Amino acid sequence: MSNNWDEIDQSAKKWIKEAGTVIRNSFTKQVGIHTKSNPNDLVTDIDREIEQFFIKKINNKYATHYVLGEEGFGNEVKTLNGTVWIIDPIDGTINFVHQQRNFCISIGIYENGVGMIGLIYDVVSDELFHARKGHGAYLNNILLSPLKDTPIHEAIIGINATWVTENWRIDHAILSPIVKDARGTRSYGSAALEMAYVAAGRLDGYITMRLSPWDFAAGIVILNEVGGVVTTVKGEEISFLEENSIFASSSNLHNRMLQKYKLNEG
Repeated sequence: MSNNWDEIDQSAKKWIKEAGTVIRNSFTKQVGIHTKSNPNDLVTDIDREIEQFFIKKINNKYATHYVLGEEGFGNEVKTLNGTVWIIDPIDGTINFVHQQRNFCISIGIYENGVGMIGLIYDVVSDELFHARKGHGAYLNNILLSPLKDTPIHEAIIGINATWVTENWRIDHAILSPIVKDARGTRSYGSAALEMAYVAAGRLDGYITMRLSPWDFAAGIVILNEVGGVVTTVKGEEISFLEENSIFASSSNLHNRMLQKYKLNEG
């Protein structure tokens, strides 16, 4: 049976707003905080509650759909065959815990590997970045413009200081010249928000060396609708079933930076 994408889009928007209300209501409560892979890899009871909220809604209404979620309550997804919801219940958990801002809910809905719907909801600012394949990208009700061509020296690039200081994933000397050459760099602590900011023109590019599918699935759908390009840092195609490096920007800026910093070599 084919999907009714109008209905799925409306359902997803309704649920993401409901989930946002649950998160805002948690601000005055004592939230259980836990660690995962390391002391800075945090998860809260709210992350888990929100993921289970979406899974229950999806299972009840779209029983044939699959869910790939960060906290592991969904399906064991090994392919993108069928309809797959890729969900991060709170992207930017450290910000959620410490700041109660600069975090979001991220949902990408894919059909046989093709991104059909992307939703990134900044809960505190009540900003919903959303897109449907072939229907444009929006911030709330405002249509986002195609990405403009920005030269490197005028660009604001989203990049975490981790990648321009000594680390084991990449020689920091490769990326550190970007800090000098660009007009400015920013780090917001939420990958999905930073990709949304590229789509909305608040950032000109975003670079990171390690993201999971739930961090970038929604952002790719949104960026595709404004003419953005999303690849690995080396310019390679993204895999939606494993961790990737990510480089997102307009097409021209993407090409210039790949060539200037020799990102696609080695």
